[in-house]
Amino acid sequence: MNATLESARKQMLRPWAAVLLASVAAFGMAACEKKGPVEQAGEEVDEAVDTLRNGGEESTQNKVDDALDEAREGASDAADELKNE
Repeated sequence: MNATLESARKQMLRPWAAVLLASVAAFGMAACEKKGPVEQAGEEVDEAVDTLRNGGEESTQNKVDDALDEAREGASDAADELKNE
């Protein structure tokens, strides 16, 4: 009987865990501020060094980072446009 209760409890918590995880991820992305010019230049240098280490081929991680940066900038620009309207 105890095992059945534990199983039911786990099944009830799974959806809440997924909602909590999604909320934390969304909040983390929303809380990110625009990068300053020095930070952005530093990232570009890091990516260039990684590309050189990979024999001139951009790594998958760098591609993902670039895509995330573009998404953040797009979201920020859209939010700024909504504020101005």
